[in-house]
Amino acid sequence: MASACTPACDADCFRKTIASEGFFGMYKGSAVNIILVTPEKSIKLAANDYFRYQLATEQGVLSLPRAGLAGGLAGMFQIVVTTPMELLKIQMQDAGRMAAAAKAEGREFKQVSALGLTKELLRERGILGLYKGVGATGVRDITFSVLYFPLMAIINDKGPRKSDGSGEAVFYWSLIAGLLAGMTGAFTVTPLDVIKTRLQGDIKKEYNGIADCVRKTLKKEGVTAFFKGGLCRIMVVAPLFGIAQMFYFLGVGEQILGIEQKKSV
Repeated sequence: MASACTPACDADCFRKTIASEGFFGMYKGSAVNIILVTPEKSIKLAANDYFRYQLATEQGVLSLPRAGLAGGLAGMFQIVVTTPMELLKIQMQDAGRMAAAAKAEGREFKQVSALGLTKELLRERGILGLYKGVGATGVRDITFSVLYFPLMAIINDKGPRKSDGSGEAVFYWSLIAGLLAGMTGAFTVTPLDVIKTRLQGDIKKEYNGIADCVRKTLKKEGVTAFFKGGLCRIMVVAPLFGIAQMFYFLGVGEQILGIEQKKSV
């Protein structure tokens, strides 16, 4: 069985990546994230707000199951943007590793850009080529949203309120709520993220779908393989959602949707 992934494993990954690809090797695929992360988060947060509003009672009460449903529906809408973004990011990172290996061996390797990779995928597979791994991405993002949004709302409702009488949480508490909920959700869905990443980076066509990926990974590496990169994922997802949630709770969502905020319980 493979050994558990520890903070030391993640530190070793940092060292080896910098050694083989340089400092900027840590930013392979970042252009795709920069371009697409804003619409991705906008869709997710706005969709969750919308579905929470629609599923709440006339008194503004939202039960936990309905809060989870609202989050899941938001995650479903999000994958329209997430899947191509994740696919291109993974392909760019893999290309960077292959280029570094070729350089170390004295071989030439053609560098690829995000735009060039997009054109190649569209030419070879059409628009559906950008949605390779959409099933695994959907399972991960919907599960994360079902966990994250209700937990974030519960924590946010327990914190100190603004002094203006609006009943809204102070901005720093929304940040804390987003961080805690993001950490919990990120770690919980790490196995799903591992599966998604392997399917989208499966250049050799080693896996035949989600179930086959799970079976082969368990056989070759053991259950701990599904938690590889868990610490790094928490380090990325928690502050990302914490900061996004803090700004969103300033009232941007309600202004966009043209609705009054309902207090959830």
